[in-house]
Amino acid sequence: MLQVAWPGEPSRRRMPKRSSPTTRQRFGAHLSIAGGLHKAIEAAEALRCDCLQVFVKNQRQWTAPALDPNDVRRWTAARRQADVEPVVAHATYLVNLASPERDKRGRSIRTLVDEVRRCAALKIGDLIVHPGWHMGAGLERGIARVAKSLDEVCRRTANSRVRILLETMAGQGSDVAGRFEHLADIISRTASSRRLAVCLDTCHVFAAGYELRTPDGYAETMAELDRHVGLRRVRCIHVNDAKTALGSRVDRHEHVGRGRLGLRAFRLLLSDPRLARCPRILETPKGKDDRERDFDALNLARLRRLARRSD
Repeated sequence: MLQVAWPGEPSRRRMPKRSSPTTRQRFGAHLSIAGGLHKAIEAAEALRCDCLQVFVKNQRQWTAPALDPNDVRRWTAARRQADVEPVVAHATYLVNLASPERDKRGRSIRTLVDEVRRCAALKIGDLIVHPGWHMGAGLERGIARVAKSLDEVCRRTANSRVRILLETMAGQGSDVAGRFEHLADIISRTASSRRLAVCLDTCHVFAAGYELRTPDGYAETMAELDRHVGLRRVRCIHVNDAKTALGSRVDRHEHVGRGRLGLRAFRLLLSDPRLARCPRILETPKGKDDRERDFDALNLARLRRLARRSD
């Protein structure tokens, strides 16, 4: 088990294992499945995560061998023994549902279908995907292609209860989800909106130009999100600080409280009861600091301290 003492925190022996029950919030991280899917559960337990995000296959490859029944059994057994819920999945970054290239868009659809089916086999209810990039074809055409692609994925997985979560993006390059109204447009154009939800990424929305650091700015951002998408459709939150400035449209994640967002933005988020049900997932840089403390452990501790102070 990982043992890390953090400044200002009680020793592990006296520290509660999970988030304070009064917060009703769950904190976790995206963790590796190297060595087997069940290894991510073991790593989550070692870090004292409440929830977890994983890839369900090698994210650098379009295809992967079918799930090994033994791997599924090990995953199921590890999950049954752990208090790590919910588990969400993230689709491979290769997927581009907005691609103007028919072959690449078709490959993206097939890959996402496969990942939905893997999620179903692993009893993972939510699969997060970057909506896509129009690659110069224009935002309108890109949005239309994403909606059509999502309908095709849902048609091919019609009996599945797995939700597809469209992630808010930074507006970098030709991505088609840099504004809340873009997500709303995608969802409204589909015939499968009941299967669609949203993953809010704090770094991405800040880089896209949405203020989160002040009470007024946070309130305005959430009001706009609610107006266009609906807060009830937000199913997961990526709690990432940002290395770049407000409106930079550059996607660069930083440790919680160490970037341009700062601790105040996360304090505002964690004190918002409307989003308390959403798992908070770290996608911050991995590794250890110069005192050999695990970065994920430090970020989780920082978030929990903020949550307790927001009660």
